[in-house]
Amino acid sequence: MTERDYADAAAFRAELRLFLRRAEEAAREHGLTPRQHILLLMIAGAERQSSTVSGLVERLQLTQSAVTELVQRAEDAGFVTRTPSPTDGRVVDLRLTEEGERRLALVHDALGPERHQLKLLVERLDL
Repeated sequence: MTERDYADAAAFRAELRLFLRRAEEAAREHGLTPRQHILLLMIAGAERQSSTVSGLVERLQLTQSAVTELVQRAEDAGFVTRTPSPTDGRVVDLRLTEEGERRLALVHDALGPERHQLKLLVERLDL
């Protein structure tokens, strides 16, 4: 590793932390908690824009009970719907409501400049 490699890695790490802080602020500005924002993002970013609690446990690296509570609160807020799986009655598919999609889009748009800056820094890293 060279001094430049460390400098680039440090700049990326600092920018990443700023991005995470700004994402939390943007979520709150649009009526979401930071965890709700991540939940909506993971559901929207999943295959077929649908997920299960088990799938979210893996993606979010949270416990089953924490994800279940998070999903329940998002459902109560009108951001997520639950639908029984057509192939397995024990599984519930999670999807965003129109309101969930709208709020996620607002946060995503608000973070455009920060995503662009991160992309530039990632391209400078020696992977």
